[in-house]
Amino acid sequence: MEQSATVLISILVPFKNTQDFLEECLVSIIEQGYPHWEVLAVDDHSNDNSVEIVRRFSQSDPRIKLYPNKGHGIIEALRTAYDASRGTLITRMDSDDVMVKDKLQVMAYSLQARGPGHVAIGQVRYFSDRGISNGYERYEQWLNQLTERGSNYGEIYKECVIPSPCWMVYRNDLDACGAFDPDRYPEDYDLTFRFYEKGLRCIPCDQVLHLWRDYDTRTSRTSEHYAQNYFLDIKLHYFLRLDRDPKRTLTLWGAGSKGKEIAKGLIKKKVEFHWLCDNPNKIGKEIYGKHMYHYSKLKELPQAQSIITVANEEAQAMIRAYFAQMGQQPMTDYFFFC
Repeated sequence: MEQSATVLISILVPFKNTQDFLEECLVSIIEQGYPHWEVLAVDDHSNDNSVEIVRRFSQSDPRIKLYPNKGHGIIEALRTAYDASRGTLITRMDSDDVMVKDKLQVMAYSLQARGPGHVAIGQVRYFSDRGISNGYERYEQWLNQLTERGSNYGEIYKECVIPSPCWMVYRNDLDACGAFDPDRYPEDYDLTFRFYEKGLRCIPCDQVLHLWRDYDTRTSRTSEHYAQNYFLDIKLHYFLRLDRDPKRTLTLWGAGSKGKEIAKGLIKKKVEFHWLCDNPNKIGKEIYGKHMYHYSKLKELPQAQSIITVANEEAQAMIRAYFAQMGQQPMTDYFFFC
């Protein structure tokens, strides 16, 4: 398909009390090589100088538009922004982050080249005044490896595989996915699952397009909506909806904190399962009224589907090898939830 810089991109930018970072964020958008964009900046009830900063930018650049949130929270701020948008292509930007200079052009051109039914994504890099933790470094590396291959959905039950501020889709595709209608947090992970559900194909990208700022008061660190239980709830919700085959026996492998949360979710939903582990202190005992089996029980259940909640990387490698010996495949027969 023909690539054009005249296709309008709507950039949805919810913000709340990010006065220290907003100017750098907006400058990085203004300096994009791709010129045909609009920013829908929505104030989620800030009590610092954030609104004044956005207003100043909007007065000098009419492409930047300022709105108050019609409700409360990031989901309603995204709805407010999306309702006001006019673009054919839609993307989101976090008000405390920075765009690499060619981000919009790379994403828009790759999306136009492939057409509807795709989601353009880009690699990310964390930055912070205090340095990046090993956990964030591992997440960045893992996410970028998936993005380079466009194989993001292959590990969707582990973590959010499409970063919230580094995707772009056609408006019609976003509407088909439900846009920002659900009230389910984390909202970026939920949207990623809906991209997966609707079959939007991830376009591989080998370039870092987005700089992701980490600091103590970032929403993902402070809001209860980004606590571990919310992530596990979303994983289980979509697994049962999209990948669970009710004709097959279900097993749960792992009895740590995440395994227990998933077990409680399955019990609450009245989903039958066998609970497996390799911990000799737990094998043979009961937790929540469920008997704990050694993982070799799987050989008695050749048609089982399995949820894996074991986080240790060496243990995960062993588990993959174990399933391979049985001729079972990831994302069909077994699913890593961490």
